[in-house]
Amino acid sequence: MTTLAARALLAVVFWPSLFFFWFLGPFVFFLLSTTSSEVCARLETRAQFLAAANSAIPMLALQTLTYAVPIVCLVLWGRLAPDPARARHILTCIKLFASAVVVGALWEYGSSLVCDGYGQPYFSPFWQMTSYLPIVSLVLNVPLYVLAFSLGRSFSTREDVVEDEASPPA
Repeated sequence: MTTLAARALLAVVFWPSLFFFWFLGPFVFFLLSTTSSEVCARLETRAQFLAAANSAIPMLALQTLTYAVPIVCLVLWGRLAPDPARARHILTCIKLFASAVVVGALWEYGSSLVCDGYGQPYFSPFWQMTSYLPIVSLVLNVPLYVLAFSLGRSFSTREDVVEDEASPPA
């Protein structure tokens, strides 16, 4: 397989995964992972809250794996077309992604623990502070999305087309 074909194949995986997983995925996973009010009303003991929160862990792991697909594509593109400037940007993407995963997991796990239908303080007030984590997640995800989009665009654009556009006509 030629380098151009491998880059094209990565583009075919990268762009749909970026759109569906990163832009539409949060809404789907949010709907799947949040506890409905019917379940909240039935949670009466600390053990039930922990069981409900711990049942969200497999969903968080699946979510992280699917969100990692565009990052893996960027890393593979970086291996196919090494460029020190792009490598630094990819490393920044990885750091932002790891931070966003940790913040997102804390928020989703914490929101599972806060969800009590009776207002009973079973857990530390720290978990109630997780309601502010979506703001932190937004601060991390916006530059991550912009950087991943720009890297994907630069990797999926053919060099010969860019060179033809940049060079003056003869």
